[in-house]
Formats: sequence, structure tokens, C-alpha cells
Amino acid sequence: MHLEYKWVGVPQSDHPVVVFLHEALGSIALWKDFPERFCNHHGLSGLVFSRYGYGRSTPRPAIAQKPQSYLNEEVHELMPALFAELGIRKPWLFGHSEGGIASLLYAAAYPDSICGAISIAPHTFIDDLTIKGIEETRALYDSTDFRQKIGYYHDDPETIFSLWVGTWLNPEFRSWNIENRLGGITSPILVLQGEHDEYGTLEQIYRVKKHVPHAQLLVLPECGHFPHRDKAEELISRAGQFIKAHSTSQHSRRPEHHVC
Repeated sequence: MHLEYKWVGVPQSDHPVVVFLHEALGSIALWKDFPERFCNHHGLSGLVFSRYGYGRSTPRPAIAQKPQSYLNEEVHELMPALFAELGIRKPWLFGHSEGGIASLLYAAAYPDSICGAISIAPHTFIDDLTIKGIEETRALYDSTDFRQKIGYYHDDPETIFSLWVGTWLNPEFRSWNIENRLGGITSPILVLQGEHDEYGTLEQIYRVKKHVPHAQLLVLPECGHFPHRDKAEELISRAGQFIKAHSTSQHSRRPEHHVC
């Protein structure tokens, strides 16, 4: 498997590496310059990569994921292997949407392997707004130039879109829920969501707090599903402050090994 990735921010930092995990239709390119701005502002080193099937990474086979195994491959196989290959130890995870789910699951499964997590607009269960948002996006894909737009960012846009829609809109997937897995989270965690998120109600992050009492929640006013676009400056400030407040100073340097 080939994974597209790049380093951002400062080459050396007194804080752990920040690993950015993108959303269901995201990639390195779709983060735009946010990871670079975030890391440079706070003097951090960051790793951005396109998840399996996205961007310029190896395409996925067109097989929908089952509810009970959703994201397991990425959390339990891909991410540990990637971190080992690049020599990343105890990073901060910075995940958005589906990447936010992955950050929660990884924090729960490997509590001693990370310093903490920033989880933005994650899902813990599927509510009616989730279904409505995905159905509206599918309509845009079928009737506008949205299909061509995402094609600019991915080698295989048809497959990733059909997998996303086919998985989340499958009636069997309505039972998907990760609440019973969140109790293993012991590291610092900040969970954020826009008050006008088009893909999920605020109950999504309230459920995280229910199972992870030490989690800090932040609702961003006048913000939708993409805080790193709608409220970039506030997100940079609040998330960076959280990382620095909960990081033990340790001189870190980007690994010299760049083969993946």
C-alpha cells in the first residue's frame, strides 16, 4: 500500500508531532493550508496524510464496510503501521468528521500510545440529520459539478463517494454506534462541533462527554461541519492552547525516514 503524506510546520518542536486525520471525502489537498498554519502558529511539527483510498493513496476496492468493522482497519492496522514506519511516538491526533471518529477510536484502543486528541465534528451514532446531510450531498453529486470538483483531489473519486454513500445510507448501518468503546479513553481530549453542523446534532459530542467525563467540549457558534474553514482562527487558537496545556515538553524532531 502507498500512502500520500507530507510534513508541515517546524522541523523541530518542544511538543509531540500532530497527526491530521481528514474527513470521509477529504485528502491532503482538501485540508488546504490549515495544517501548515496551525503548526507554524504554535511551533509544532505535523504529519498530514491521505487515508487509504483517498487523494493519491492506493485506491480501495469497492466493498462497503460493515457496521461492526467500520474504521477498524484504519485504527488497528493502518495507523499503527504508519506511525511505526515513520518513527512517530505518542503523537497528538487531530481528526475531522470521519477522522474525528478515528481519533476517538484510536485513543480508546491505544490510550498509552498518544498524548491526546482533538476530535472535530465526530459521530458517535447516526441521527436523522446525518442521513439528511448525506442524502443532500448525494443529490449534489448527481446534479451539479460536485462530481468533477472532488475528482480533482482523488485518483478514484467514484469509489470513495459510492463507498461513503453506500455505507452510511445502508439501512443496516443505522445501528452503528461507538459509545461502548469510548470508556477506554484516558488521555486529554478536546471535542469540538459547529452549532450549525449539517451532518449531526450536538448530541454527537454530548455522548462523548457522557462516556469520557474528562473530555472538554467546545461548541463553535455560527459554524457548520467544517470549523477549519468556517472558524479557522478560533480553531487554531483553541486547539493549539489545549495541546500546549496538556503536553509534556519534549524536544521532538521529524523522523528522517521518508519511505512509506
